[in-house]
Amino acid sequence: MTRVSLLQLRIDASEPVSERVPRALQWARSEAATADVVVLPELWHVGAFDIALARSNAEPINGPLVSSLAEVARDTATWLHGGSFCEVTDDGQHFNTSVLFDPEGNVVAVYRKIHLFGFSGGEATLMSAGDQLVTADTPLGHTGLATCYDLRFPELYRGLVDAGATSVLMASGWPTPRIAHWATLVRARAIENQMMIAACNEVGTHAGTVLGGRSVIVDARGEVLAEGGDAEEAVRADVDCDVTGQWRAQFPVLNDRVL
Repeated sequence: MTRVSLLQLRIDASEPVSERVPRALQWARSEAATADVVVLPELWHVGAFDIALARSNAEPINGPLVSSLAEVARDTATWLHGGSFCEVTDDGQHFNTSVLFDPEGNVVAVYRKIHLFGFSGGEATLMSAGDQLVTADTPLGHTGLATCYDLRFPELYRGLVDAGATSVLMASGWPTPRIAHWATLVRARAIENQMMIAACNEVGTHAGTVLGGRSVIVDARGEVLAEGGDAEEAVRADVDCDVTGQWRAQFPVLNDRVL
Protein backbone atom coordinates (compact mmCIF):
# COMPACT_ATOMS: atom_id res chain seq x y z
CA MET A 1 0.00 0.00 0.00
CA THR A 2 1.06 3.58 -0.72
CA ARG A 3 -0.32 6.30 1.56
CA VAL A 4 -1.32 9.41 -0.41
CA SER A 5 -2.17 12.66 1.35
CA LEU A 6 -3.77 15.64 -0.37
CA LEU A 7 -3.37 18.96 1.46
CA GLN A 8 -6.64 20.79 0.80
CA LEU A 9 -5.27 24.19 1.73
CA ARG A 10 -7.38 27.22 2.65
CA ILE A 11 -6.57 30.18 0.41
CA ASP A 12 -8.05 33.43 1.74
CA ALA A 13 -7.18 36.99 0.82
CA SER A 14 -6.88 37.72 4.56
CA GLU A 15 -3.74 35.56 4.80
CA PRO A 16 -0.66 37.11 3.17
CA VAL A 17 1.62 35.02 1.01
CA SER A 18 4.42 35.56 3.52
CA GLU A 19 2.39 33.66 6.14
CA ARG A 20 0.75 31.04 3.93
CA VAL A 21 3.96 29.67 2.45
CA PRO A 22 5.64 28.70 5.74
CA ARG A 23 2.32 27.40 7.09
CA ALA A 24 1.84 25.12 4.09
CA LEU A 25 5.45 23.94 4.15
CA GLN A 26 5.15 23.03 7.82
CA TRP A 27 1.90 21.19 7.16
CA ALA A 28 3.59 19.22 4.40
CA ARG A 29 6.40 18.31 6.80
CA SER A 30 3.94 17.12 9.42
CA GLU A 31 1.86 15.13 6.95
CA ALA A 32 4.95 13.44 5.57
CA ALA A 33 5.36 11.64 8.90
CA THR A 34 2.62 9.19 7.85
CA ALA A 35 2.39 9.64 4.06
CA ASP A 36 4.44 8.27 1.16
CA VAL A 37 3.18 10.88 -1.31
CA VAL A 38 2.06 14.40 -0.36
CA VAL A 39 0.28 16.70 -2.84
CA LEU A 40 -0.38 20.46 -2.67
CA PRO A 41 -2.99 22.35 -4.77
CA GLU A 42 -2.66 24.74 -7.72
CA LEU A 43 -0.98 28.14 -7.24
CA TRP A 44 -1.47 27.67 -3.52
CA HIS A 45 1.00 30.37 -2.54
CA VAL A 46 -1.21 33.09 -4.08
CA GLY A 47 -4.52 31.45 -4.99
CA ALA A 48 -5.49 29.94 -8.32
CA PHE A 49 -7.74 32.83 -9.40
CA ASP A 50 -5.44 35.75 -8.57
CA ILE A 51 -3.25 35.50 -11.66
CA ALA A 52 -1.96 39.06 -11.34
CA LEU A 53 -0.74 38.25 -7.82
CA ALA A 54 0.78 35.04 -9.14
CA ARG A 55 2.77 36.97 -11.71
CA SER A 56 3.94 39.47 -9.12
CA ASN A 57 5.19 36.53 -7.02
CA ALA A 58 6.70 34.65 -9.95
CA GLU A 59 9.98 32.80 -9.45
CA PRO A 60 12.40 30.85 -11.62
CA ILE A 61 12.44 27.08 -11.37
CA ASN A 62 15.49 27.30 -9.12
CA GLY A 63 13.95 30.00 -6.92
CA PRO A 64 13.31 29.96 -3.16
CA LEU A 65 9.86 28.33 -3.30
CA VAL A 66 11.02 25.29 -5.25
CA SER A 67 14.14 25.10 -3.10
CA SER A 68 12.01 25.10 0.05
CA LEU A 69 9.77 22.35 -1.32
CA ALA A 70 12.83 20.28 -2.24
CA GLU A 71 14.08 20.68 1.31
CA VAL A 72 10.78 19.39 2.72
CA ALA A 73 10.92 16.32 0.48
CA ARG A 74 14.55 15.65 1.36
CA ASP A 75 14.21 16.20 5.09
CA THR A 76 11.14 13.96 5.35
CA ALA A 77 12.22 11.36 2.75
CA THR A 78 8.81 11.71 1.09
CA TRP A 79 7.59 12.07 -2.47
CA LEU A 80 6.20 15.61 -2.75
CA HIS A 81 4.07 17.11 -5.49
CA GLY A 82 4.57 20.79 -4.79
CA GLY A 83 1.27 21.87 -6.28
CA SER A 84 1.95 24.59 -8.84
CA PHE A 85 3.49 28.05 -8.83
CA CYS A 86 4.00 30.87 -11.30
CA GLU A 87 7.32 30.22 -13.00
CA VAL A 88 9.13 33.02 -14.81
CA THR A 89 11.73 31.96 -17.37
CA ASP A 90 14.90 33.70 -18.50
CA ASP A 91 13.08 35.06 -21.55
CA GLY A 92 10.29 36.56 -19.43
CA GLN A 93 7.54 34.00 -20.05
CA HIS A 94 5.23 32.95 -17.22
CA PHE A 95 3.97 29.40 -16.76
CA ASN A 96 1.68 27.64 -14.30
CA THR A 97 4.27 25.04 -13.32
CA SER A 98 4.08 21.89 -11.19
CA VAL A 99 7.17 20.25 -9.73
CA LEU A 100 7.48 16.69 -8.40
CA PHE A 101 10.25 15.78 -5.95
CA ASP A 102 11.60 12.39 -4.93
CA PRO A 103 12.53 11.55 -1.30
CA GLU A 104 16.06 12.86 -1.88
CA GLY A 105 14.67 16.26 -2.85
CA ASN A 106 15.54 15.82 -6.51
CA VAL A 107 13.23 17.31 -9.13
CA VAL A 108 11.99 14.32 -11.12
CA ALA A 109 9.27 16.04 -13.15
CA VAL A 110 8.34 19.58 -14.20
CA TYR A 111 4.96 20.11 -15.85
CA ARG A 112 3.83 23.40 -17.38
CA LYS A 113 0.03 23.54 -17.54
CA ILE A 114 -1.16 22.99 -21.09
CA HIS A 115 -4.78 24.16 -20.89
CA LEU A 116 -5.04 27.69 -19.50
CA PHE A 117 -8.35 28.83 -18.04
CA GLY A 118 -10.01 32.16 -18.66
CA PHE A 119 -11.07 32.16 -22.32
CA SER A 120 -10.35 35.81 -23.22
CA GLY A 121 -8.93 36.80 -19.83
CA GLY A 122 -7.17 35.68 -16.66
CA GLU A 123 -4.70 32.84 -16.88
CA ALA A 124 -5.26 32.43 -20.63
CA THR A 125 -3.89 35.92 -21.31
CA LEU A 126 -1.36 36.33 -18.48
CA MET A 127 0.39 32.96 -18.73
CA SER A 128 2.03 30.93 -21.47
CA ALA A 129 0.81 27.39 -22.14
CA GLY A 130 3.03 24.37 -21.81
CA ASP A 131 3.21 21.92 -24.70
CA GLN A 132 4.52 18.66 -23.24
CA LEU A 133 2.93 15.77 -21.38
CA VAL A 134 4.97 14.75 -18.34
CA THR A 135 5.32 11.43 -16.54
CA ALA A 136 7.67 9.98 -13.93
CA ASP A 137 8.10 6.73 -12.04
CA THR A 138 6.80 7.04 -8.46
CA PRO A 139 5.53 4.64 -5.76
CA LEU A 140 2.18 4.92 -7.57
CA GLY A 141 3.62 3.45 -10.77
CA HIS A 142 4.26 5.46 -13.92
CA THR A 143 2.63 8.74 -12.94
CA GLY A 144 1.39 11.61 -15.08
CA LEU A 145 0.96 15.22 -13.99
CA ALA A 146 -2.03 17.43 -14.77
CA THR A 147 -3.40 20.74 -13.50
CA CYS A 148 -7.01 21.79 -12.88
CA TYR A 149 -8.57 22.90 -16.20
CA ASP A 150 -6.71 20.04 -17.93
CA LEU A 151 -9.41 17.83 -16.39
CA ARG A 152 -11.89 18.99 -19.04
CA PHE A 153 -9.74 17.66 -21.88
CA PRO A 154 -9.85 13.83 -22.03
CA GLU A 155 -7.30 13.67 -24.84
CA LEU A 156 -4.59 14.79 -22.39
CA TYR A 157 -5.29 11.76 -20.20
CA ARG A 158 -5.34 9.46 -23.23
CA GLY A 159 -1.93 10.86 -24.07
CA LEU A 160 -0.71 10.01 -20.58
CA VAL A 161 -2.04 6.46 -21.00
CA ASP A 162 -0.12 6.20 -24.27
CA ALA A 163 2.97 7.37 -22.35
CA GLY A 164 2.50 4.44 -19.97
CA ALA A 165 0.83 6.25 -17.08
CA THR A 166 -1.12 4.18 -14.57
CA SER A 167 -1.79 7.09 -12.21
CA VAL A 168 -2.13 10.88 -12.27
CA LEU A 169 -1.41 13.52 -9.64
CA MET A 170 -3.36 16.72 -10.15
CA ALA A 171 -3.10 20.13 -8.50
CA SER A 172 -6.25 22.24 -8.75
CA GLY A 173 -8.02 25.43 -7.82
CA TRP A 174 -11.58 24.47 -8.78
CA PRO A 175 -14.41 26.85 -7.78
CA THR A 176 -17.57 25.99 -5.87
CA PRO A 177 -20.08 26.87 -8.63
CA ARG A 178 -18.70 24.07 -10.85
CA ILE A 179 -17.69 21.59 -8.16
CA ALA A 180 -20.23 19.02 -9.39
CA HIS A 181 -18.34 18.96 -12.70
CA TRP A 182 -15.11 18.35 -10.79
CA ALA A 183 -16.50 15.34 -8.95
CA THR A 184 -17.89 13.82 -12.14
CA LEU A 185 -14.87 14.50 -14.33
CA VAL A 186 -12.25 13.13 -11.94
CA ARG A 187 -14.13 9.82 -11.78
CA ALA A 188 -14.71 9.85 -15.54
CA ARG A 189 -11.02 10.33 -16.31
CA ALA A 190 -10.15 7.52 -13.89
CA ILE A 191 -12.76 5.13 -15.30
CA GLU A 192 -12.17 5.73 -18.99
CA ASN A 193 -8.39 5.48 -18.66
CA GLN A 194 -8.32 2.81 -15.96
CA MET A 195 -5.92 4.85 -13.85
CA MET A 196 -5.68 6.05 -10.27
CA ILE A 197 -6.16 9.81 -9.91
CA ALA A 198 -5.30 11.89 -6.85
CA ALA A 199 -6.71 15.40 -7.30
CA CYS A 200 -5.91 18.10 -4.74
CA ASN A 201 -8.14 21.18 -4.66
CA GLU A 202 -8.27 24.34 -2.52
CA VAL A 203 -10.88 25.90 -0.24
CA GLY A 204 -11.40 29.48 0.87
CA THR A 205 -12.14 32.71 -1.00
CA HIS A 206 -9.83 34.93 -2.99
CA ALA A 207 -10.16 37.25 -6.00
CA GLY A 208 -13.93 37.09 -5.48
CA THR A 209 -14.01 33.32 -6.07
CA VAL A 210 -15.03 30.61 -3.60
CA LEU A 211 -13.01 27.41 -3.97
CA GLY A 212 -14.87 24.13 -3.74
CA GLY A 213 -12.59 21.62 -2.05
CA ARG A 214 -13.75 18.02 -2.54
CA SER A 215 -10.19 16.81 -3.08
CA VAL A 216 -10.45 13.18 -4.07
CA ILE A 217 -8.51 9.97 -4.61
CA VAL A 218 -10.10 7.59 -7.13
CA ASP A 219 -8.80 4.17 -8.13
CA ALA A 220 -8.66 2.71 -11.65
CA ARG A 221 -12.12 1.18 -11.28
CA GLY A 222 -13.64 4.56 -10.47
CA GLU A 223 -14.07 3.81 -6.77
CA VAL A 224 -13.62 6.82 -4.49
CA LEU A 225 -11.00 5.92 -1.88
CA ALA A 226 -11.15 9.24 -0.03
CA GLU A 227 -12.89 12.58 -0.54
CA GLY A 228 -12.70 15.89 1.25
CA GLY A 229 -15.37 18.39 2.18
CA ASP A 230 -15.35 22.18 1.85
CA ALA A 231 -12.96 22.99 4.72
CA GLU A 232 -9.20 22.84 5.05
CA GLU A 233 -8.14 19.25 5.69
CA ALA A 234 -5.81 16.46 4.66
CA VAL A 235 -7.50 13.87 2.44
CA ARG A 236 -5.75 10.52 2.86
CA ALA A 237 -6.00 7.07 1.33
CA ASP A 238 -3.94 3.90 1.19
CA VAL A 239 -3.63 3.05 -2.50
CA ASP A 240 -3.11 -0.52 -3.69
CA CYS A 241 -1.06 0.04 -6.84
CA ASP A 242 -1.72 -3.51 -8.06
CA VAL A 243 -5.40 -2.70 -8.61
CA THR A 244 -4.71 -0.81 -11.85
CA GLY A 245 -2.89 -3.66 -13.55
CA GLN A 246 -5.38 -6.21 -12.30
CA TRP A 247 -8.36 -4.20 -13.53
CA ARG A 248 -6.77 -3.50 -16.92
CA ALA A 249 -6.16 -7.23 -17.34
CA GLN A 250 -9.62 -8.23 -16.12
CA PHE A 251 -11.48 -5.62 -18.19
CA PRO A 252 -9.14 -4.72 -21.09
CA VAL A 253 -11.23 -1.93 -22.56
CA LEU A 254 -8.16 0.10 -23.57
CA ASN A 255 -7.29 -2.63 -26.08
CA ASP A 256 -10.45 -1.82 -28.02
CA ARG A 257 -9.51 1.77 -28.81
CA VAL A 258 -9.75 2.50 -32.53
CA LEU A 259 -8.73 6.17 -32.55
